[in-house]
Amino acid sequence: MLTQPTIEKLNSMKLTAMARAFADQMQCPDMAQLSFEERFGLIVDYQMTDLENRRMQNRLKNAKLRLSASIEDLDFRQGRGVDRSQVMSLAGNQWVKSHHNILVTGPTGAGKSYLACALAQKACRDGHSVLYQRVPRLLQEIAVSRLDGRYNKIIAPLTKCEVLILDDMLISPLTREEQRELLEIVEERYDRKATVITSQLPVRAWHDAMQDPTLADAILDRLVHNAYKLELRGESMRRKRSVLDQKTETVTE
Repeated sequence: MLTQPTIEKLNSMKLTAMARAFADQMQCPDMAQLSFEERFGLIVDYQMTDLENRRMQNRLKNAKLRLSASIEDLDFRQGRGVDRSQVMSLAGNQWVKSHHNILVTGPTGAGKSYLACALAQKACRDGHSVLYQRVPRLLQEIAVSRLDGRYNKIIAPLTKCEVLILDDMLISPLTREEQRELLEIVEERYDRKATVITSQLPVRAWHDAMQDPTLADAILDRLVHNAYKLELRGESMRRKRSVLDQKTETVTE
């Protein structure tokens, strides 16, 4: 049997993984001991694994995560407020399937964004669509899109993705107009999709950081009541790394 024409046909059909698996089998004498069904099954499995990996890479690319974070690299040392059992339970992504929210609060540099991105990355790996947004920039972009006709284009991905990360919420007080925009987003997602919020302010202070109390009630009602709350503590991880880097440089010198 001529294998090269078969490989070329597989490649032309964009079944490149199957082509590689077929070529590998033809170069491995031990494969002759397997039945046709077993060998063909291995080739199909190779193609499926390749397809799933490419889909996952596309999900990660489309997520636009701010940080390259993973559950496996989280710091669970005491004093940070990161409960291993709770985080590992969340890593199972039942919160995504149940359309619940996660609220991550804590001081600047405590690792809120990293934790949010780590949970989102795990969701991507498990087949869920994710989108990352910083709230201050997002609200500015929405305001501009109202004027130039891009509003629907901006809003659609925010409401369709299975997991939306809204990072740095309430880094400054929200105006009434910003509250209205935020309410539109959380209303569309409530009980339909999962949302992750990070903020330097504790949840109890969110209401007072919004100008309009009525809108604030509506927003918090859709965010807080079906949410897991993770409150991080401790000094800035960025400062710790900076000090460690300085010590390392001193030792090296």
